[in-house]
Amino acid sequence: MPPEGIPLAEEILDFWFEDCKPWQWFHRNEKFDQSVSERFGALAATAQENGLIHWEVNQTSALALVLLLDQFSRQIWRDKGRAYRGDPMAQRLSQLALDQHWLQRDPHKAHRQFWLMPLLHAEHLETVSRAIPLLEKWVDVETADVARRNRDMLIKHGRYPWRDRALGR
Repeated sequence: MPPEGIPLAEEILDFWFEDCKPWQWFHRNEKFDQSVSERFGALAATAQENGLIHWEVNQTSALALVLLLDQFSRQIWRDKGRAYRGDPMAQRLSQLALDQHWLQRDPHKAHRQFWLMPLLHAEHLETVSRAIPLLEKWVDVETADVARRNRDMLIKHGRYPWRDRALGR
């Protein structure tokens, strides 16, 4: 019998990496946001409330948890502060993936990219700076360039200004 949550975690991974097109991951699209919200909104809310912490023990379910906390939340709660509520947990999971060598052993570039996305999303200069060589090594130069632009924004502003309205600052 598979560990608890694995079939659901595999459904999340299949949705993101098989059913979705890469352009959907990064472009605003209300219809896509709505479909993510309808299908995974309740689960993402549970994840933000630490209700899926038991998923952290397995590479498959931990990556699904990263997607719920760092990606799906940005579709489900777009332009709202809640979109970023799961970021600290997702960043911790990125580090866990590195420590457990899950990222390094994952043969799928797209999986490695999303293991590292929480580090790229961090509003913490050292975290984003640390992500750059990891992205270059395990993903690609283009994604590392996005992290460089994020780093430059943090150097200039100390935050991501596009989040200001959602976060009430």
